[in-house]
Amino acid sequence: MVYCLFSFILGIFMGSFLNVCIYRIPKGESVVYPPSKCPNCGNRIKWYHNIPLLSYFLLKGKCAYCGERISPLYPAVEFLTGLLTALLFCKFSLSFSFFYYLILVYYLIVVSFIDIKTMEVPVKLSYFALLLGILLSPFFGLSQLKESVLGASFGAGVILFIIETYFVFTGKEGMGYGDANIMAVVGAFLGWEKVLLTLFVASAVGALYGLLTLKKREAALPFGPFLAVGALVSLFWGDRIINWYLGGFTP
Repeated sequence: MVYCLFSFILGIFMGSFLNVCIYRIPKGESVVYPPSKCPNCGNRIKWYHNIPLLSYFLLKGKCAYCGERISPLYPAVEFLTGLLTALLFCKFSLSFSFFYYLILVYYLIVVSFIDIKTMEVPVKLSYFALLLGILLSPFFGLSQLKESVLGASFGAGVILFIIETYFVFTGKEGMGYGDANIMAVVGAFLGWEKVLLTLFVASAVGALYGLLTLKKREAALPFGPFLAVGALVSLFWGDRIINWYLGGFTP
């Protein structure tokens, strides 16, 4: 329990860095330099004004200099990152698997919030995560390298097939090519079987969200966050779900 709490604290600090990535990557800015500053008044944020979660509540959600409201997405990202880091540690403890899948989790957080804000998925970040997923996979065994490459190809291929098929029959664009990049990364880390599970969960959650919020109005929805939800379900409970599903059809 103590180690899980420590991993949560580590996670919220990483969440603060992920907030920087979410804000700067779409602008093509460095995520390392310069130090963070208020986007409204331009004053640099002092370290004691930038303590994850705590500073937001102590400052009552406002800039210490100009009083401009701070988006609640910042503490939300920090809390979510801390929570997922703790859950991942509780599942894998301090192991290579923990650090390997942490890359996937942090990638999913960043691309989800960027997709929500901009309706785009950063290509370079996706390629970087994809390479890490494939190049690090042999540490699980050489057979895992084959599974990683197959999963990446299958993940991207399924989305591209859906995109082109939808366009042929409707003359409109449905999913974006950025979604193919996300699924390539998911496939590289989780394998082809969990690609299917990810898509199933993402489609179900996306359809439910659409019904509850958009009703009959036509509006574009970023699908990246739903793919992220599906990937997280596959990561944490995918083996149980697949075994249950296959077991249910065993003669």
